[in-house]
Amino acid sequence: MNPKINILLIEDDKNTCSFIITFLTRNGYHVIPAYSGREGLSLAAANCPDVILLDLCLPDVDGCEVLTSLRSWNDSPIIVISARETEYDKVQALDLGADDYVTKPFSPAELMARIRACLRHRYTGACGRIYCALGLRIDLETRTVSLDGKIIHLTQVEYQLLSLLAEHSGCVLTYRYIMNAIWGPYADNNNQILRVNMANIRRKIEENPARPQYVFTEVGIGYRMRENENATMPEIPSD
Repeated sequence: MNPKINILLIEDDKNTCSFIITFLTRNGYHVIPAYSGREGLSLAAANCPDVILLDLCLPDVDGCEVLTSLRSWNDSPIIVISARETEYDKVQALDLGADDYVTKPFSPAELMARIRACLRHRYTGACGRIYCALGLRIDLETRTVSLDGKIIHLTQVEYQLLSLLAEHSGCVLTYRYIMNAIWGPYADNNNQILRVNMANIRRKIEENPARPQYVFTEVGIGYRMRENENATMPEIPSD
């Protein structure tokens, strides 16, 4: 029998904490609560959690500082859960290393879906570096892309973009992160070149680019790619 997946929950509001613990526990997860930033950092070091849920409004340390500290030594997926809902707050958290951002209030089903997506991304490395979803197949070793068995021809930049998203499937990548990864830290902050290349990719892989199945736009933030169906991982509870 697979051991339960450990979720570290860093949240100071006890009602919210109790609510999250209840529905995650009922769905097969083991939840470790921390009610302050410092306690969360200590428990992260002691327990090696599979996923960390982090509130940004903490009583002792700002959540962004906790996030920065965690990312300096911990590679567990981090999902920010916060009442802060501006694009600036979301982009800042994602640029600091969060894997996803869920705005309060949220449904239990939504949070569990985000947790499953982060876990799939974490274990994708065990699947032979192959991305598969709805007929789209990206072999990151041979650098080939096919759709329903037919080879898709991409430019070098288009392939770099698509493979970057595939390696982080299920997670949001900000415009800034993508621009730095593909064009370097000194690239123009104008996202137009990124948008043009993404439009070209969608024309090649999407049946209807206006209603994408593979690459989704997070308005004002960045892009998210459909989860990899080929990831190998421990059994994950479902809702």
